[in-house]
Amino acid sequence: MKAVRYVIYAILALLLLVVAAIVIAVAVINPNDYKPQIEAAVEKHTNLDLILEGDIGWSFIPLGLELNKVEATLGGERFVALEQMIAQIDFWSLIAMSPRVNTFLLNGLDAHLEVDKQGQGNWGRIMTETAATGTESEAQTPAETEAAEPAPESGDGKALNFNIENVEISNANVHYNDLSTGQSVTLEDFTVLASNITLGSEFPLEIRFRVETSQPEFAVDGNIRARLQANQALNDFTMAGLKAVFDMSGEPFGGKSVTAELAGALAANLENETASLTGLTASLANLKLNADLNVKGFGDKPALNGQLAIAGFSLKALLEQLGQATIETSDPGVLENIALKTKLGGKPGVIALSDLAITLDDTQFSGGGSYTLGNGALIFDLNGDKLNADRYLPPAAEEEAAASSDSTEAPTTAANTPETDLLPLETLRSLLLDIDFGLGELIVSNLTINDIKASTTAKGGLVQVDEFSGQLYNGSFGATVAIDARSDDPKWRVRSDVSNVQTLPLLTDLAEVDMLSGGANLKVALGTSSNRMSTLRSNAKGEISFNLAEGEFRRMNLTRMACQGIALANRESLTTTDWGETTPFNDMRGTLVIDGNTLNNTDLLAALAGMRLEGNGTVDLLASKLDYEAGLRIVGEIHRDQACRVTEYVENVVIPVECRGNFVEDPAGLCSFDGSRFRDTLKDIAANAAKIKAKEELDRAKEKAEKELERAKEKADEKLDRAKEKAEEKVQEKLKEKLSGESGEKVKDALKGLFKQ
Repeated sequence: MKAVRYVIYAILALLLLVVAAIVIAVAVINPNDYKPQIEAAVEKHTNLDLILEGDIGWSFIPLGLELNKVEATLGGERFVALEQMIAQIDFWSLIAMSPRVNTFLLNGLDAHLEVDKQGQGNWGRIMTETAATGTESEAQTPAETEAAEPAPESGDGKALNFNIENVEISNANVHYNDLSTGQSVTLEDFTVLASNITLGSEFPLEIRFRVETSQPEFAVDGNIRARLQANQALNDFTMAGLKAVFDMSGEPFGGKSVTAELAGALAANLENETASLTGLTASLANLKLNADLNVKGFGDKPALNGQLAIAGFSLKALLEQLGQATIETSDPGVLENIALKTKLGGKPGVIALSDLAITLDDTQFSGGGSYTLGNGALIFDLNGDKLNADRYLPPAAEEEAAASSDSTEAPTTAANTPETDLLPLETLRSLLLDIDFGLGELIVSNLTINDIKASTTAKGGLVQVDEFSGQLYNGSFGATVAIDARSDDPKWRVRSDVSNVQTLPLLTDLAEVDMLSGGANLKVALGTSSNRMSTLRSNAKGEISFNLAEGEFRRMNLTRMACQGIALANRESLTTTDWGETTPFNDMRGTLVIDGNTLNNTDLLAALAGMRLEGNGTVDLLASKLDYEAGLRIVGEIHRDQACRVTEYVENVVIPVECRGNFVEDPAGLCSFDGSRFRDTLKDIAANAAKIKAKEELDRAKEKAEKELERAKEKADEKLDRAKEKAEEKVQEKLKEKLSGESGEKVKDALKGLFKQ
């Protein structure tokens, strides 16, 4: 027992000696006496000039060091300065082998970081070349390698109980200036406050700062509060009660001030590679987001699970609060209710959205999709009920003003503005898409389209719309589109079929044009190549075959035009005044050959009452010009007007009609009777008259010949009868003479026998 008692006495004596030594050192050694040596050592091993203007002080309980007014210059300019730094460790906690930092205080830090025009930062010039070389050599020594190895755990494996009573960083400023870009960033009033920091226990943290940038002029005042906790192994962290507020202002917000807030809880385990966000809320002006998210795996293939929701908000109000330009729409009531809700999941490396619901005013979309992190593959399936796209277009007044402005300034602007590419080819080549989209009803350009289905795929620069179909004005349409962007001269291919689409309501709703009705049937085959609009149209080649069944031309009476020509042929005047404004037809068909900006047609054919419409011509899409020659071939009676009667002179002749002009400006006034080509019609009528006259003369000659032949036949018959009578008379006379001497009975018998033969 005495031995134990002596050991305890020895330990206490040793501790007293250590304490006494520290007390004596603190009392006797004045660190300010070593300022010149410290400054010289820094200047020897670095390019910094160190100025220790303030005092260096010791403290015993708690054990600590205090620095005041320290400045380091680099090349004659301030690099870093410090008003005060205090670092104190509780002395008795060191004796108990449970170190506790009593206070760490850093006040008035001022750092200046600068990048020159060559892109080199001034912090790269701190170390001298000799010191840098020496450091690199020393870094490779075995001693350093051994020192870098982790220290072995203590025998019982118990970590030290490291505690910090108080941490305070205040009035810290960092100035960053990049001469190569002209950008400057300033961190001002950076403050960090934390207390009672103990591993395994929760402690409070508060951070305040202000950041300003010059390009653009932008400022953020931030305030972050939270309760943190970390285990003693420093691989498990939690953050609770997070409340972050950022007040932003400057050019990005049109000079207005905007507030963003963030709240929620975070937990992360580095060993298991798991993290979770619970009750996360984020807001920016009137935009609010809520999310709960679990993450497993911190590599390139994390697995997600959770949900995300954006509450309904007004986009117009959001833009106004952010100082952005207002979106003008034809319907001022749109963009007032936008919302999103979805579940997050998917296998590792894939972000999958399920039960996706999107609200756009009174339109509802639902579906799901996924995004693969490894290759960027995007798969989406989205379906909506109904959408009136016209409500989201700019107001009509602005459209008209813009159109007027474009029409007057377009030549100058087009001449001065270089043409740009239509497609971002590199982006298209990187796309990996499989998107299906459906919409119950779409109103666009005043057209109503139902049951829209679209399917798009993209891979390796080949983008294909495998299906684009829908119901349109009692008919249907279907189309496929392919864009081959694998070369710098992309290839375009379009195929489309339109079946029984009623043209009258379509043209009326689309362009307020009511000049044509009927069930339209189209087949389109078009190909082109280019990445510029001008050459894209000029390179176009293809064909459009069309057929309109049971329709009519409106605001255009082709019967009247035909009757004008017939009346001229009959040399009479029309008396009818009520011609009507339509021309019905049973069937109209033809083919448009696409050659760049020109459409050619040579086989137009339509069946009208008593007529057949035939035509050919061209359409110049670039100039919006129509140059078309049509003809009304007379095949039967076409009107009750006497002057329009169809005689043999006008039957099967063609009454010419011309359609020329700008089809955008006056589509109904393009077609009229073509008097210049009527001369050819008159020639046909004259030819018909000559044929008829020749036929009449031939008929008269034939009739005369037949009459003369009849008279000749009658004369021949008369001569034959007279010759027969004379012959009989001669025979009778000869018989009488021969038989004059015989008896009467014999004569009678002989005569009877003669006439019986």
